[in-house]
Amino acid sequence: MKTAGLLLFIGLAGACAAATAQTAAQPPCEAKRAAISHDIDAAKAQGQAQRVRGLERALAEVKRTCSDEKLLAEHGQKVKEQEQKVADRKSELAAAQREGSATKIARRKAKLEAARAELERVKAQMP
Repeated sequence: MKTAGLLLFIGLAGACAAATAQTAAQPPCEAKRAAISHDIDAAKAQGQAQRVRGLERALAEVKRTCSDEKLLAEHGQKVKEQEQKVADRKSELAAAQREGSATKIARRKAKLEAARAELERVKAQMP
């Protein structure tokens, strides 16, 4: 049972990644369905029966529950959370700069850059 759940999760994660590569003109849920269908075809071609079953369950779930508005709202929330993280990292850097510790400043700069890169990655995943 754990294997099936894991396969379902992997299928959904793969579908989400593939769906983000779709053009903005395609509705998010349709892009997600198309990506899963593409993954099913690829798994069938490679003879991966378990993966096909997991992806078919994922596709059925997406068809049953996917809502473009819900996906867009979830994405907006992720962007908002990451923007807050960037703001937090900026204030941590400012505090380190006031203290004057070169080591802390370097660490805080690295964390800020990582948070900014993650923000850009999340924004690029626009459904």
